[in-house]
Amino acid sequence: MVSENLVIIPTYNEKENVESMIRKVFSLSVPFHLLIVDDGSPDGTGAIVKSLMSEFGGRLHLLERSGKLGLGTAYIAGFKWALARKYNFIFEMDCDFSHNPDDLVRLHEACASGKGDVAVGSRYVKGGGVENWPWHRLVMSSGAGTYVNLILGLGVKDATAGFVCYARKVLESIDLDRIRFVGYAFQIEMKYKAKKLGFRIVEVPILFADRKFGTSKMSMAIFSEAFTGVIKMRFERT
Repeated sequence: MVSENLVIIPTYNEKENVESMIRKVFSLSVPFHLLIVDDGSPDGTGAIVKSLMSEFGGRLHLLERSGKLGLGTAYIAGFKWALARKYNFIFEMDCDFSHNPDDLVRLHEACASGKGDVAVGSRYVKGGGVENWPWHRLVMSSGAGTYVNLILGLGVKDATAGFVCYARKVLESIDLDRIRFVGYAFQIEMKYKAKKLGFRIVEVPILFADRKFGTSKMSMAIFSEAFTGVIKMRFERT
């Protein structure tokens, strides 16, 4: 099946979620292809994807990497893979169902209709929200957006969001080899680069739900990278 849309999902130990996510994405009204970027999951995530590839021939793809190399580098690898092919809209999303796959259709519509060049699934615009989060995580996340906009003037309320649709021309215009960050700061950096290049960023409200299965990859090191990374972005020369 031909599709102009590619969803990139990085995985590390997502055996409880990956098959359900694959089947859900392929059930949507808009045709999507899927690229799973697996960082050598010891729980067999990659093997599960391989076992499904014949069932979803030509739509399901697997990029295997050796070891846990970081979220940002997984997406960069996926972006380059997509640009080497004929995809016009490239999506980022998590495998743990904290991002509702149904919202892929709304993100696609926002870019395909020309409303934006980048569509962000946003927790912090009207109609968006979070579910089953402890108060300290909510404060940290919403505070990060305030901090980013104060320092960078990004104008995106959910600056750290990882549920995003990029029009092909955006990724073609960004020098992906010069993206330096790997965690939350990666998400901020990609949006900041897009804005500096003159692309339009729109926010689409989503409900973000905490994962039910598996283990969160969040750490203080990731938050620290985002905090210091924003300062570095603000004063970079290029």
